[in-house]
Amino acid sequence: MNQSPVAPADGAVPVIAIDGPTASGKGTIAHRVADALGWAVLDSGALYRLTALVALNRGISPDDAPALAEAARTLDVRFEGSSILLEGQEVADAIRQEQVGNLASRIAAYPALREALLARQRAFRQAPGLVADGRDMGTVVFPDAPLKIFLVADVEARAQRRCKQLIDKGNPANIDDLLSKVLEDLRARDARDSQRAAAPLVAAADARELDSSNLTIEQTVQAVLDHWHARAGQAER
Repeated sequence: MNQSPVAPADGAVPVIAIDGPTASGKGTIAHRVADALGWAVLDSGALYRLTALVALNRGISPDDAPALAEAARTLDVRFEGSSILLEGQEVADAIRQEQVGNLASRIAAYPALREALLARQRAFRQAPGLVADGRDMGTVVFPDAPLKIFLVADVEARAQRRCKQLIDKGNPANIDDLLSKVLEDLRARDARDSQRAAAPLVAAADARELDSSNLTIEQTVQAVLDHWHARAGQAER
């Protein structure tokens, strides 16, 4: 796959692409950066999770790539603020379940499924700008994005964050057992995402790597905004 930087077309709506591994904080950072700039936001992972949820609800085999691609192509979904409506039903919490996330990571390796979601993702690019988070925003979906961030954090820090999310959502568990399971799941998903043949998780050639292991959410958001303002300032010279 060619990862050479692609120049944005004249007048193209600007995009900040934020890629990185599971639980690196991409979604939270993307939403806050978008709020700060007054831009739209794309949580591309939600589309894969929605496909996984449909597969679970309909009993589609995880090995049936054509059926999964068709499910992705025909998703009946609406994004309304923090709400995600699948076939008219609120599923914002349902798609964050670990079972759904693990299946989404598995089926995201299918090229036909990824192709089915490509146009839907690109349609989010609307004025005045878009902050897009995922695994291949800077390499495949928006290769001409003027700013690409590759957000990383060590797996232990990501596991701690994910455990806190699960506990905050009322998932009762022994913290040591939960942390062990989450670590195992994250390592498995990292391996799947980085080793898959179709759009593997990898930094774009012109991406700026940002390690959030020891940064607060506010510091991470500010770092992304600083990169954007610096880039915008250079473009105006």
